[in-house]
Amino acid sequence: MKALQIAATGMSAQQTRVEVISNNLANMSTTGYNARRAEFADLHYQQATRPGTISAADGTIIPAGIQLGLGARPAAVTVNIAQGSLSSTGGDLDLAIDGHGYIEVMMPSGLPAYTRDGALKRSQDGQIVTSDGFPVAPGITIPDDARSVTINGDGEVYAYFDNQVEPEMLGQFTLAGFANEKGLEATGSNLFLETNASGPALVSTPGQEGLGTVRQGYLEESAVDPVKEITELIKAQRGYELNAKVITAVDQMLGATVQVR
Repeated sequence: MKALQIAATGMSAQQTRVEVISNNLANMSTTGYNARRAEFADLHYQQATRPGTISAADGTIIPAGIQLGLGARPAAVTVNIAQGSLSSTGGDLDLAIDGHGYIEVMMPSGLPAYTRDGALKRSQDGQIVTSDGFPVAPGITIPDDARSVTINGDGEVYAYFDNQVEPEMLGQFTLAGFANEKGLEATGSNLFLETNASGPALVSTPGQEGLGTVRQGYLEESAVDPVKEITELIKAQRGYELNAKVITAVDQMLGATVQVR
């Protein structure tokens, strides 16, 4: 009986769904995190009688036929691109992107990575880096004697000094946009890599080319909706239980068949 294998694919699909939901709930406090959604597709069908087949009895065309499905499979885990709410922190190097775009980060390999986590820090050399110590493009360094730092909506970084009235411009942040943000490869630590599916990075100044603006003193909160995730978790649990009941029922049917004398 193929029902055993079909129900097993259903249980595996619901297990994948629960894993995605659990990852969303685990990251409900992660800066700039977007929830993921598991998507599924049905497997191949056995064509016992194809639709449109001519009946051998009277020559009429069979309208529906007999197509027996073989279960379900995971098709994709997609990212729900959504703007998280902006939380005020008051930090000089806390940046939130209001709109589309990613902050470009230079990795030790020399390749760029991208993030929406704007909880930036200052290294021992004064360079602006991520929480993991990766420098943020285009490589802005804050002098040791700088009294304070201001970053405007266009990403321009200004430093104030005790012996100067006017601030000194240190550089300007850029943002990167992608034709297909869902095609980015997540590597952990709130970082993403460019792929063939995402398309090349389109780097520009904030507020240009459809990119968002930068807001200093704010961080983007996680876009996970806990209530929605709990609802999806209950549905996945019920789906898993129903597929398990199918296996139990098939086992009982097979047992009854064996006991036939």
